[in-house]
Amino acid sequence: MTDEDLGGGPGRAAPPALETGGAAMEAKVSPSIRPVDPRSRVSVPETAALFGVLVALFVFFSIASPFFFNADNLVNILQNVARIGIVACPATILLISGQFDLSVGSIAAFTGMLIAVLAAPVGVTKTPFAMGLPVDIAFVIALLGALLVGLINAFSVTVLKINALITTLATLAIFRGLTKVLGDGQTIRIEGFNGLGVTRILEIPVPVYIFAGVVIASFLVLRYTTYGRSMYAIGASPTAARLAGIRTNRAIFIGFMLSAGLAGLSGLILLSQVGGASVNAASGFELSVITAVVLGGASLAGGRGGIVGTILAVLILGVLANGLIQLKIPSFWIEVFGGVLLLVAVGFDQLRIRLNKSAG
Repeated sequence: MTDEDLGGGPGRAAPPALETGGAAMEAKVSPSIRPVDPRSRVSVPETAALFGVLVALFVFFSIASPFFFNADNLVNILQNVARIGIVACPATILLISGQFDLSVGSIAAFTGMLIAVLAAPVGVTKTPFAMGLPVDIAFVIALLGALLVGLINAFSVTVLKINALITTLATLAIFRGLTKVLGDGQTIRIEGFNGLGVTRILEIPVPVYIFAGVVIASFLVLRYTTYGRSMYAIGASPTAARLAGIRTNRAIFIGFMLSAGLAGLSGLILLSQVGGASVNAASGFELSVITAVVLGGASLAGGRGGIVGTILAVLILGVLANGLIQLKIPSFWIEVFGGVLLLVAVGFDQLRIRLNKSAG
C-alpha cells in the first residue's frame, strides 16, 4: 500500500511511528491493551471502488448485449480510450500540482489541422495555407505547434502569474479559432498518414501501445522520481514546497509542456484514424479528460491523485460509452452521463476537502 493509494502522496506525511521510548512502553503496557500500530491495519485503496465499478459495467453490458464481450469489441474500446488516456496522464500530473489545462481539445484539433494544411497540395484545397510539404516534415512542425501552445500556457502561468483557468480558457478559444482559420472552415483531407492511427501489431492498434507506454512512464515518474514527488509537494503546499527548495515554476512549466505535447500527439492519432482534419475535431475533449482525472481520485485542491485511478476512470468512461452504443442508446446520452459523472466526482472531492478541514 502506498501513500498515493491512501489519497496522499510524497507531499503528505505518513502516520507518526511510536518511536520514542518504544521498548520501555512495550514492557509496561499489557498485550491486551497495547495500542494498535496504524501501519498494521488492513485498508482498502480508493482505486478498489473504481475497479469494482469497472467490473460491474463489464458484467452488465456483457449480459445486456451479446456483442459486447468479444475480442474485437474489447480492442475497439482500448483504441477509443487511448486518445483520452494519453492526455489524461499528464493532466493527472498537472492536477496533482494544483494546475489544469483546459486547452487540450483545441491543441489536438489545431495540431491535426496544421499537419493536414501543411501537407495539402497547393491549389488543390480551398484553404490558402496549403504548402504541399512532405508528411514527415509536416508532422514535426505540427508537434512543434502543439509545444508552442504549451509554452504559451506555461509562460503565462509561471511567469506572468495568470490563473491557469483563465490562461487555458484563452488558449482554448485562440487555437480553436486558428484551427478554423487554417482550414478555412472546412475539413481538410490528408493522404499517406494512416499508419499512426490504424496500423496493428499483433492485432493491437498502435495507439494502444502508445497509450500503454505513456501510462507506464507517467506511473514511474510520479512514483519514483524527484519530479513526481515535487508535484505532490507543490499541490499540498506551494509555499512549503518553495521553502523546501523545490523549483515550483520549473516543475509546473514542464507539466504544461507535457500536457500540450501529448495533446498534440493525440490529435495526430485522431487525424490518422479519420483521414481528415475537421474544425470541430476533439470537441469536448477537455471535458472527458477532466472527468477521467477527477473521477480517478485526483483532487482539484492538488496534492492527491495517481495514474492507476485515472486509467481505471478512463476505462470506465470507455466501457460506458461503448456499452450504451451496444444497447442502441442515442449518442447524446453519452455526453449526459459524462457530465453527471464529472459532477458527482467533483462533489465527492469537495465533500472530502470539507471533512478533512473539519477533522483538522
